[in-house]
Amino acid sequence: MCDDDHGNGTTRRALIVTGATAALTLGSVTFASGAATPASGAQETRTVRGTLPTGSPDYVYVPVEVPTGVAEIKVAYTYDRPSVPAGTQGNALDIGIFDQHGTDLGGRGFRGWSGGARTEFFLRVDDATPGYLPGPVHAGTWHIALGPYTVSPQGLSYELTITLTYGDPGVAPRPVYPPERAKGRGRAWYRGDCHLHSWYSDGRRTPAEIAALARAAGLDFINSSDHNTPSSHPHWASEAGDDLLILLGEEVTTRNGHVVALGTEPGTFVDWRYRARDNRFGRYAREIRRAGGLVVPAHPHATCIGCAWKFGFGEADAVEVWNGPYTPDDEIALASWDATLVASVRENREWLPAMGNSDAHRDPDAIGLPQTVVLAEDLTREAIQDGLRAGRSYVAESKNLSLTFTATGGRAQHAGIGERLRVAADTPVTLRLEATGAPRCTVRFVTDQGVLFTSDPLPVSGAGVVEWGTTAAYAAYVRAELRHETAAGAVPGALAALTNPIFLGEAKR
Repeated sequence: MCDDDHGNGTTRRALIVTGATAALTLGSVTFASGAATPASGAQETRTVRGTLPTGSPDYVYVPVEVPTGVAEIKVAYTYDRPSVPAGTQGNALDIGIFDQHGTDLGGRGFRGWSGGARTEFFLRVDDATPGYLPGPVHAGTWHIALGPYTVSPQGLSYELTITLTYGDPGVAPRPVYPPERAKGRGRAWYRGDCHLHSWYSDGRRTPAEIAALARAAGLDFINSSDHNTPSSHPHWASEAGDDLLILLGEEVTTRNGHVVALGTEPGTFVDWRYRARDNRFGRYAREIRRAGGLVVPAHPHATCIGCAWKFGFGEADAVEVWNGPYTPDDEIALASWDATLVASVRENREWLPAMGNSDAHRDPDAIGLPQTVVLAEDLTREAIQDGLRAGRSYVAESKNLSLTFTATGGRAQHAGIGERLRVAADTPVTLRLEATGAPRCTVRFVTDQGVLFTSDPLPVSGAGVVEWGTTAAYAAYVRAELRHETAAGAVPGALAALTNPIFLGEAKR
């Protein structure tokens, strides 16, 4: 049950289950509907109060009956934050809105989401709060979406204030999006950061600030990835240029993990209102691909509530194994990814490339720490995606670190990162890594057996060459890691760089 107070006393309203996706709908909020539309500029306000118990569904919908003649809808909300015992979750309530097209999964009704980043928002035809989509406020049943992220043992009491402003709706501006091509260098290595947040979700930076920091970090491309909304997409065009390709996407933030939709068509919205047990992720992974994007599970072993990845990797195009400054959960993600490489060799199936991104939100988060460096035919959306999908890439902590990693063997056969060196099982193979910008870093060569070679630290200059010999019988693949020095003996230092693997030998038939 939930208490709803619409300003005329408190009534008991039953919660209505709306489907297998764990959502509930409350009683409707109505506004005066007289024969005449109120004068332009007139406002009407309603207040809704309720309490959500512990164990509430993922999403609770408050229907709002919007009459004709409305030019703007504004929603403000508050909720209580009682003290809780140590180790117990307190209250956190997210918010968004769906228009008269309804709340169906993947439907046309989505009009915005700010999670817990804002306490109020508005929408009108020519403008909207960041996170929300401008457009007409048509008559019909709208739905305010509440997401009780966590609920304290005392329950979560909330208050919604809904204000309608009447008037001429005006004209919607035509959106302009960034181009899909920048001035590249032909086939070359390009640096990018594909997981970034602006003030269009829970970030604190504008697109202009992000673009400036990306250029300072030596990046050639970035991907917008605000949580659960494409509202930033029309705001990147002025920040793109010959020197910076801006891809558009979304961080699809479910209760069972986050996935970066990388490089989708402008305006693409990908729904997030499901868990792994609902068996819906495959549908939305395919939707990302139909929209021209890549499916990249983000920070799969992050410890925040709802952040750990639980959908499996069968639908992934790549996986983010390094997210922001290197931490223990990245070490776990790296080890788990390496296990997928072993499985791909054993089962003779496609392998999953790794990438790294900053997930930068605000100062002091560093854009480009880390960054994925991809070999692409040119600086275009399609070429960058092709390189990432093929695993022709490595991850570096900054623009200062560059490397090449190759394998040679047999009759001068040669393979690079993400490729296969097709040699007989007993043919000698030489792995060679050249690095710059990695002072005192140790190089490790990792195979399906584990770490088989560790170099002495590189010189203080940061430049060096490391070689190691093996065979395809001994190592089905080899990937490289550059690690900072550590004072903890055998414990590996934080990553400075890692490569995708080079596979050795003929693929099994």
